Amino acid sequence: MKKLEKLKSIKILLTDVDGVLTDGGMYYSPTGDVMKKFHARDGMGVSLLKKHGIPTVIVTKEKTKMVRNWAKNMNVDYLYDGIIDKEKIFEKICKKYKLTSSQIAYIGDDVNDLGLLKKVGFSATPNNGILQIQKIVDYKCKKNGGDGVLREVADLIINA
Repeated sequence: MKKLEKLKSIKILLTDVDGVLTDGGMYYSPTGDVMKKFHARDGMGVSLLKKHGIPTVIVTKEKTKMVRNWAKNMNVDYLYDGIIDKEKIFEKICKKYKLTSSQIAYIGDDVNDLGLLKKVGFSATPNNGILQIQKIVDYKCKKNGGDGVLREVADLIINA
């Protein structure tokens, strides 16, 4: 089966945050608060997927109010934050949504995403994801992290 053919069976999109939804930069205010830049197109990607009955779920090791607020404002279906071993949450997601691995897509960019990327039916990374990840994913995005990667993958899923 061609790699992009796998998109036809996708029923849910999982995504990492730093390096995928953001450029991976950490912007510090004078008071020490960390800020991140999210792309508006990714929010639209979540909305478009929702219109097609495809939930979006964030899986991130971070546990920040900023990510929780973004997820809530963009109507992300579920946020798993504070997850160190991301692949361990996989069975829980399969059961919660009553899906098999072939029906799940994931976007990740770094070594802590490796295990989950290997378990899903369709895997993607931003154009600037680390080389180790680029070598194993089904799709390398044209966009870099923080530049609308989720929207690029959402469009692929919807158009499949």
